[in-house]
Amino acid sequence: MTDLVQEARELGPSIAERSERIEADRTLPGDVVDDLRSAGLFRFFVPAELGGPEVDVATGMATIAEVARHDGGAAWCVMIAGTTSLLAGFLPPDHAATIYGPADSCTGGYSVPTGTARPVDGGLVVSGSWEWGSGTRHCTWIGGGTRIVDDDGSPTRRADGLFAPFVFLEPEDVEFRDTWHVTGLSGSGSTDYTTREAFVPEGRWVQLVGAKPRLDGPLWRFPFYGMLATGVAAVAIGLLDGAIDRFAEIAEAKTPQGSGRTLAERASGQTAISTAEATARSARAFLEDALGVAWETASAGDPLSIEHRRVIRLAAADAAQRCADALINLQRQAGGTAVYLREPLQRAVRDGQVAATHGMVAERIHELTGRIRLGLDTDTRLL
Repeated sequence: MTDLVQEARELGPSIAERSERIEADRTLPGDVVDDLRSAGLFRFFVPAELGGPEVDVATGMATIAEVARHDGGAAWCVMIAGTTSLLAGFLPPDHAATIYGPADSCTGGYSVPTGTARPVDGGLVVSGSWEWGSGTRHCTWIGGGTRIVDDDGSPTRRADGLFAPFVFLEPEDVEFRDTWHVTGLSGSGSTDYTTREAFVPEGRWVQLVGAKPRLDGPLWRFPFYGMLATGVAAVAIGLLDGAIDRFAEIAEAKTPQGSGRTLAERASGQTAISTAEATARSARAFLEDALGVAWETASAGDPLSIEHRRVIRLAAADAAQRCADALINLQRQAGGTAVYLREPLQRAVRDGQVAATHGMVAERIHELTGRIRLGLDTDTRLL
């Protein structure tokens, strides 16, 4: 089996060399997409029965973090495509094979049900607009969250209970809007996209809330939203890893104005890199522990409990928030060197701040995990 972490490690320096272009293009350039696709980094959870790597959760997260060490936008696209590929284990066999069978498959999209889906003979007719379409310009299939509506546009359910399917659209049914002008993760190409009256054949969707996997195995017992949160955390950790490496290079070469010692020889530089490393290592350790405990349970054939899911989300939110703060401190301690757009450190800092705003790891997640810890009645459907 291909070692995806090693693939990411070997590809990383080449991606870093293209980071300025990735950011300027506000989407991944074609050559970067080709390299990531050839390395298999867009489909790491695709099941083996479809020719996919079907790696364990820890390997998937380590792969994301390794790409993020070199470029945040590329890592974000790898994260979205990789976590979305988990849905191959939930789709009916024919649609799973069509979408994820090809070796160049890549999926993504926004799961919040802002679109509408009207039942018709043989499937659904879908219309809608979605934000946050990370990497969708290079996806072979594009997903969108929808709500079932009747002919009058009022929310309803089908007779089988379907009410909020995440549908898979063909790229030719999607129009992209030029909305992605942002402070960080510019290269992720997370632009708005729309579709109008697109026909989606029966079953080419997954109802994410309460979805039951078609395949059996530990990977398919992990919750989609928890995996998404974990992927965002992996990006944050990888960004901090890369920033620490870059800060070390700056500190060894820089002598601050008015000082006779390099930044590396000053207590402020030593403290900054030490505390940042402690943050990266502890965030990774907590996340790996949470995933490891859950993986053991899933491997034994048991479903993950609410507590498993809570701790995964707690670790993910903790990692994203603390890494974002640590990145800011590294930039501050690097001084004027880090204000230039040509400096890779400032790009990692900006990317980390945007990553920390994601709804799956935002600071408010601590309210959710805290309520459950305190035994309060809590809606856990999206946990």
